[in-house]
Amino acid sequence: MRAVVQRVSQASVTVTGDGGPRVVGAIEGPGLLVLVGVTHGDTPEQARKLAAKLWGLRILPDERSCSDLNAPLLVISQFTLYGDTRKGRRPSWIAAAPGPVAEPLVDAVVGELRALRAKVETGEFGADMKVALVNDGPITLVLEV
Repeated sequence: MRAVVQRVSQASVTVTGDGGPRVVGAIEGPGLLVLVGVTHGDTPEQARKLAAKLWGLRILPDERSCSDLNAPLLVISQFTLYGDTRKGRRPSWIAAAPGPVAEPLVDAVVGELRALRAKVETGEFGADMKVALVNDGPITLVLEV
C-alpha cells in the first residue's frame, strides 16, 4: 500500500455527475490530503498500519500530528500511484489492484482512521474527481507500508 501525503491548509474533491459538479469531501487545515494506492498483495493489516502512521505522523505545524491537533484528513483512492513508467511513454497499470480489491482496502484505511477518532472526508471511489488543495509548507511525503 502506497500513499502520497500532503500537509494542507485546505483541500476538497469534486465529482461531476448528472446534477453537475458536487463537492463530496472537503477539509480546512491544518490537515492532510492523502492519496492512497493499493497493489495486489495488500492486506487489511497494511490498511491498519497506514491509518496509524497517518494519524501519528508529525508533519503539521510545530512537529505535531493529526492526533495531537485533531486535524482532519481527506483520503482519496489513487490507483495511478502504482503506474509504471519505466518503459515507453504509456504507463502500465498492472501493479494497481483492481477496484474490487482496492476499494475495500481504501475503505479500511478510512475506517481505521475513524476508529482512532479522526475526522475523515473522502473522495468517491472510481469517479472522475477534481482535487483542489493548498499545500502548506509545501510538505509532501510518499509512505509505503
